[in-house]
Amino acid sequence: MVKWAQTIGFATAIVFWSVVPGSVPGGETGGSLPSQLVCIKGVPHIRQKPDFCGEACVAMWAQKLGYKITQDDVFNASKLNPSLGRGCYAPNLKNALLALGFKVDSDRDIWKPVRTVRTDAEMKARFKDLCADLRKGIPSIVCTRYDEKPKSPEHFRLILGYDPGSDEVIYHDPAEEKGAYMRMKQSDFLKLWPLKYRTKEWTVIRFRLRGGKIKPPNLPRGGEKTLTSADYAQHILKLKRQPLLENLTYVVERPFVVVGNESPSAVRRRAAKTVRWAVRLLKKDFFAKDPDHIITIWLLGDKSSYAAVAKAVTHSPPKTPFGFFSSSQQCMVMNIDTGGGTLVHEIVHALLAPNFPKCPAWFNEGLASLYEQCDKKDGRIVGYTNWRLAGLKKAIRTGTVPSFKKLTSTTTHQFYGAGSGVRYAQARYLCYYLQEKGLLRAFYKQFHANYEQDPTGYKTLVEILHARDMDQFKKEWEKYCMKLRFSG
Repeated sequence: MVKWAQTIGFATAIVFWSVVPGSVPGGETGGSLPSQLVCIKGVPHIRQKPDFCGEACVAMWAQKLGYKITQDDVFNASKLNPSLGRGCYAPNLKNALLALGFKVDSDRDIWKPVRTVRTDAEMKARFKDLCADLRKGIPSIVCTRYDEKPKSPEHFRLILGYDPGSDEVIYHDPAEEKGAYMRMKQSDFLKLWPLKYRTKEWTVIRFRLRGGKIKPPNLPRGGEKTLTSADYAQHILKLKRQPLLENLTYVVERPFVVVGNESPSAVRRRAAKTVRWAVRLLKKDFFAKDPDHIITIWLLGDKSSYAAVAKAVTHSPPKTPFGFFSSSQQCMVMNIDTGGGTLVHEIVHALLAPNFPKCPAWFNEGLASLYEQCDKKDGRIVGYTNWRLAGLKKAIRTGTVPSFKKLTSTTTHQFYGAGSGVRYAQARYLCYYLQEKGLLRAFYKQFHANYEQDPTGYKTLVEILHARDMDQFKKEWEKYCMKLRFSG
C-alpha cells in the first residue's frame, strides 16, 4: 500500500482504516461498546518465528502502514541480548516500539492494575478503552495467556476489531498458520487478558499502536546477507528446544554461539578470553569475511560430556580426544578440559572457509595448527613452538620430510592419509618460519590473490622466500627447526 506520511497520528491512521460495510466509525464514546461492527481491514498476517509473537504483531501493523519492517527488525530494535535465547517480553517490546518511532504510552498506561475485588467492572472498563481506540482506527497489541490451560504461556495478539452482534473480539494471532482475523468471545478474551502475578491485583498489558515518526531499519548494502541479533536468538532457541545436556550456558560471540556445561562464569570467561580474543586477532591479520551461517561451539568440561555431544552431532564416537570442527553440522565440539589450543585451531578453519574456500589442506592445517600454542605480541596473534616439533625433528633426522613442492601439491585425501603427522608438522613449522621472518601475512594475501594461477601455493612460496633453490632452502629450514625448543 502507499505510505501517506512519515508521521502517522490519529487523523492519518483513519486513512488506513477500512470499516466493514454497514458500520459507522465514531459516534460512540469510550464509555460504551460499539453498537456496530468495527474492524481495521487490510492488515497482513505474519506467522511468528518461535517466541517472536510480539515482534510479529508489531511487524504486521508496520507493514499495514507501508513500512518494510520484519519481526527480526523489531527484535533487533529492542536491543535484547540474543544470548538469552528468547523473544521480547513486554518491556523489551516497548523499547522496540520506541526505537522504531512509534508513539508509546507511559508505563502506567501500558501496565494497568486490576483489583480482584472489582474484576468484572475494571476489566469491562479496560475493554471499553480498547474498543474506543478501535473506533479511531488504533489497533492494540495485548499480552494474554495463550489459553486457559494450567501454566499456559503468555502470548501477544494484535487486536483489530470487535463484533457486537456476536460479542466477539477480532484479532490476528501470530502463532497460527491461518491466524488472520480470528474471533474469540469477549468473555473468553477477558479471562485470558489479565495476568495474575498477584493474588489481590492482576495486570492487563496493552500497547496502543498510535503511529508516530516511523524509522525503518537500515538494510545491508548490495543485498548481502548479514546475521543479526534475531538470527542468534533464534539459533539459541532452537538449541534450547532439544538440549543435548542439562545446565547449559549460551553466549553469543559473533560469528559463533558458545554453549558450555561448566559454570556460567567459566563459559562466559572462555567465550570472551579465548573465542572473542582469537576471532578479533585472526580477523585483524587474515580474515575480512564472517561465515554466512552461525556456528555452534560446544565447550564441554569433561570427557564423558564431550563424547556424548560428539556422538549426538556426528552419530559416532569422536575420533580425537581434543575436539573437532564439523562443517556439515556447522559446529565445533571441544573437550575444553584438554586446553584451548585445539579450540583456536578449529576457529581458524571456520574463519578460513568463507575467506579462502579453495584453500588446500596443507595451508589450512598449517595455519590452524600454528595457533594451537599462541599468544598476543605487539597487538597481533603469534604462534609458538608446540608438541608437533618433536615429530618434525624425528622426521628430519630420518630424512622422511617431503620436499615443499610435494607437500604443497598434496590433495586433501593425500594430506590426511597415512603419515599425516609429518605433513601437519611440516606445514605448521613452515608457517611458523614465515611468521618469524615477517612473511606469513604477505604469503596468505598473495596466495589468496593468485590462487587461480597458483592453486598449490608453491610458486607464491618461492616468490615470497626469494628462493632460487628450494632444495637448499629446505636444508636451511630443517637446520632452523632443529634449533627450536619446546619445553611443554
